[in-house]
Amino acid sequence: MASSKKPVKAAKPPQKKRKAPPPARAAAAPRAASSGPGRKTPDPDVLNADPRLFDPLTPGEIADALRTLTEDRRLATMAKVGRYRVICTEPLVVKPPHWMAGHRLVRAVVFDYAADRTVEACVDLDAGVVAHLELTKAQPMLSRDEEAVAVSIAMVDDRVREQLALGDMPQSTLHYWGRSPDDLAFARRSAAVVFGRGDGHASIVAVVDLLENIVTQVVPAELW
Repeated sequence: MASSKKPVKAAKPPQKKRKAPPPARAAAAPRAASSGPGRKTPDPDVLNADPRLFDPLTPGEIADALRTLTEDRRLATMAKVGRYRVICTEPLVVKPPHWMAGHRLVRAVVFDYAADRTVEACVDLDAGVVAHLELTKAQPMLSRDEEAVAVSIAMVDDRVREQLALGDMPQSTLHYWGRSPDDLAFARRSAAVVFGRGDGHASIVAVVDLLENIVTQVVPAELW
């Protein structure tokens, strides 16, 4: 019996698989500007500063600065006792990029007699705050008021009046420290008032204690 064979179909050649295209690369992010030490930073814009910041202080600004200073809680004791004297007040200007650039600032120096210390402060009039406060034992120069007080005290002292010659008058007032711990002026704020004739010849020197407002020494000028 003849066998019937079914025709066999020819095998299809294998198809090559197409590779998927590689994913597109993300765009590189721009590099941040280098902030290393080698990079030059732009100069502060000081040419456009307000010239009014350099103007002298008005009496109202001085009063506002001193009121802000004495109301600071760190100086509550000084304000309560009231034995202090303002040495100087002057405008202060800082450059950008400081945060106080463009503000109306006041530098104030005050000597606290009760605590024997110097108060140096920066008052921001625009913000109404004490922006900087420093307390030291260093003594600043004499203020004009202190010089005038020292002269007035020396002029009415009996020992000074007894040693003044005809024509003697106050020539100068100097800030004075004692040389030895036994000297009262060694640890107390004092002034030396020099008396003499108009031709410049000094006759006597009176040392004035500015804390107690008394004359502590009267010394001939040749022994000073």
